[in-house]
Amino acid sequence: MARTAVYPGSFDPVTMGHMDLITRTAGLFDQMVVAVLINSEKKSPLFSLDERVIMLKDACKNIPNVSVECFEGLLVDFVRSKGDAVIIRGLRELMDFEMELQMAQVNRIASGEGAEGIETLFLPTDPKYSHISSSVVREYARYRVPLKGFVPENVLNTMMEKGIVTSTKED
Repeated sequence: MARTAVYPGSFDPVTMGHMDLITRTAGLFDQMVVAVLINSEKKSPLFSLDERVIMLKDACKNIPNVSVECFEGLLVDFVRSKGDAVIIRGLRELMDFEMELQMAQVNRIASGEGAEGIETLFLPTDPKYSHISSSVVREYARYRVPLKGFVPENVLNTMMEKGIVTSTKED
């Protein structure tokens, strides 16, 4: 039976830390689904859902066992629809672990106790990306801080096309 990993998030925007986890996870599983959350509560995303999906598909185009999909509702329902799947979550710091552990426990309970429960696997972020988050990228973009090395090249190009950042140079 093929084993599938589901890596959920808003990916607004996808960062080099996300790409590190996607690449590493894809090497461990038969299939990997990058699941973009449709979050109607987020008031002002940097990118539309369609833009995030397009950027993710482009960033992952050279990883053959990775697909990008959207989902709305409970993560456990989406993961269950993928069959024999696990949830992947990245950890940058200790605070991430506390929050992610709580969510993993809630997801396990919500999906069914025992053998039926959906597992969550935690992967530590490569230390060279531990300072990068989508929130940091959005904040830096707001103040026109160069983002080369923070996001994949295709995302940086999209940000430049939209006028979100004006330079790729590190000043």
